[in-house]
Amino acid sequence: MKSLTRWLFPLLAILMLLLMVAWMAGVFNDAIEPGLQPQPVVTAKGGVPVEAQTIELFEAVPASVEAKQATLISSRLLARIVNVHVRAGDSVEEGQLLVELEQSDLLSRVSQARANVQSASARLTEARQALNRAQTLRDRGILAQADLDKAQANHDTLVAGLDSAQQGLQAAQAALDYASVRAPIQGRIVDRFAEPGDTVQPGMKLLSLYNPNSLRVEANVREALALTLTLGQALTVTIPALNKEMTAVIEELVPAGNPGSRSFLVKSRLEQGAGLLPGMYARVKVPAGEADILLIPAERVAQVGQLDLVWVAGEQGVERRYVRLGKTYPQGKVEVMSGLLPGDQVLSVQTQ
Repeated sequence: MKSLTRWLFPLLAILMLLLMVAWMAGVFNDAIEPGLQPQPVVTAKGGVPVEAQTIELFEAVPASVEAKQATLISSRLLARIVNVHVRAGDSVEEGQLLVELEQSDLLSRVSQARANVQSASARLTEARQALNRAQTLRDRGILAQADLDKAQANHDTLVAGLDSAQQGLQAAQAALDYASVRAPIQGRIVDRFAEPGDTVQPGMKLLSLYNPNSLRVEANVREALALTLTLGQALTVTIPALNKEMTAVIEELVPAGNPGSRSFLVKSRLEQGAGLLPGMYARVKVPAGEADILLIPAERVAQVGQLDLVWVAGEQGVERRYVRLGKTYPQGKVEVMSGLLPGDQVLSVQTQ
């Protein structure tokens, strides 16, 4: 019994190994019957000549959508924020109130400046009356010329004082106006950098704003192509995120190139469309010259494995030629990179 067991396990192992080899060799799979693919039938009638055509070439240049009118709204005062009326994404009108700053001390300054104006005005009125009396007395010879000059000097000093007080009132009123931050242009809020309760300093940014009606596309175009562009030239722009194609008109060509990339910045005005936002990726099609290509009907190309071939009417009869194809064009045409010459007659191909 022990002897049988000793031989049984090696035999089972060999049997399992043979079964695995047979399975990997495909013994247990259905075999494909041998055969040939249907042979194409070439129709010698109705040959189509290879068409030579000149096309315009374009180079796709990466670009971005930017706003021509974009601004950072900053504070001109050292004050505490009382209220912020907008958030990112809100549309605003020119002159609309955006941020309110604390005004209590500014109102006090305006009141004080207004009181200074009233005081200076009252003193000037008194000085004007005194000057008139002095002039009358001087005309009668009762008052000395020195006293008249003194009255005139006092009047002129108070006139200057009143002007200074009025200027101070205007400055105080302007500071009070700065406490109400308003939109300088019509547009859309991009971001909000401060909240109520924050203490802001002069120059500290509060909001960023852009005009959605001033969007344009900016692209760095290599110098060989940039030098061929002109102001007012129309370019085709593709916005991949929106799957949209638009027309842009060149409105600015920066006359200095980037020495690192040897490119020039080209700014083109976009037609306004829904969904456009600053910072979006775009591609600008820049004209890059012309090229001569050969076109044939795509239906007259046969495929053998990974090879493309056509049948051509030659001097000795029907000839088979392997071709290398390029881009596909409208009306069912395909570009032939090599294998054919202009005027070759491409024959129709059908399968049995």
